[in-house]
Amino acid sequence: MLDEFKKFALRGNVVDLAIGVIIGAAFGKIVDSLVSDIIMPFIGALGGVDFSNYFIGLNSSVTAPVLVEARKQGAVLAYGSFVTVALNFLIIAFVLFLVVQGINRLKRKEEAMPAPPAPPAEDVVLLGEIRDLLKQKPV
Repeated sequence: MLDEFKKFALRGNVVDLAIGVIIGAAFGKIVDSLVSDIIMPFIGALGGVDFSNYFIGLNSSVTAPVLVEARKQGAVLAYGSFVTVALNFLIIAFVLFLVVQGINRLKRKEEAMPAPPAPPAEDVVLLGEIRDLLKQKPV
């Protein structure tokens, strides 16, 4: 069973998938920072709003004006955080769409380019050499 697991874990597809997941997680952090640190403050400055602190307290004991403080006081419905995460998702989905579109374009270009002619088989080359030698020497 251990040998089978080793074969599975070291198979090319599994390693590629693991690398993809790691790169995806790093990319997700970059997009999260882009949305949280650049896009949302810019939107907030234009409209005078800060989405990160939009929430609804689900019980009467929640009176804090800041989400972090409100979560300490009780249950909150943090719809501003949801808007930020939804924006993260849309950005990631759009970037992945562009990546897949680019890969598809490259595949179409490769398909459109004619493949170089395959070299003749070894036996065909050998028969051609024999024919040429027979033409040179009269029998």
